[in-house]
Amino acid sequence: MTDAPLITDSHCHIDFPDFEGDLDGVVARARDAGVHRMVTICTRLRNEPAVRAIAEAHVPVFYAAGTHPMSAADEPMASVEELERLARHPKFVGIGETGLDYHYTAETKARQQESLTIHIEAARRTGLPLIIHARDADEDMARILTEEHRAGAFGCVMHCFSSGAALAEAALDLGFYLSMSGIAAFPRSDALRAIFAAAPADRILVETDAPYLAPPPHRGKRNEPAYTAFTARKGADVFGMDYADFAAQTEANFERLFTKAVLPPQAA
Repeated sequence: MTDAPLITDSHCHIDFPDFEGDLDGVVARARDAGVHRMVTICTRLRNEPAVRAIAEAHVPVFYAAGTHPMSAADEPMASVEELERLARHPKFVGIGETGLDYHYTAETKARQQESLTIHIEAARRTGLPLIIHARDADEDMARILTEEHRAGAFGCVMHCFSSGAALAEAALDLGFYLSMSGIAAFPRSDALRAIFAAAPADRILVETDAPYLAPPPHRGKRNEPAYTAFTARKGADVFGMDYADFAAQTEANFERLFTKAVLPPQAA
């Protein structure tokens, strides 16, 4: 067992082909780095059985499911009832990822927004946190989240946050969380680090978004949950905290939001 401070990779995609045949190694290397828990995210509901099977086979792995905004036009529209049904599984801990992405798929914005509101209602009904992907859609995202939250509260994490300060402020004002990915550790991410530094430390999560966005010193290679530790160390620097203290803070934050992601005592 590692002596490293324990942290959680709050968002990864270990069902992707990049990890085929290596899941046992991925989980073992994560454990050795102090990453004792991870949430793997299903981005197309038709893949949910395979993602669920990974969570069932590995004690440290929990999962969430939804329709990624970039896939919203290509996938059947999710229903609140379908998401509620999936949420009954003991290792299903979040709704999404969902959101808005106008970078490559702005032409589907109306369908993305419809999908987003369905996921929000599922988060309300289940009490599970909403997992938001936002890219080049800050104004619409802030507006929709604010209007929907006013209509009925829900928990939320802005996954892999790399948007502007105005969206960060809007999310924090709603009581939401911001998640640091490897982007926050990139050398040219000073402006993003400043946004995180202005946020309360008790609203920060850490993640990989593996297999994407590996932090230095692994940038450009396949990311994996073990590398959450590199982002978390950069996060500790951003907040001027000892690494162990920052790790403990992000653990408390994760458990406050993802209340269902509870490890059995022998694995905690």
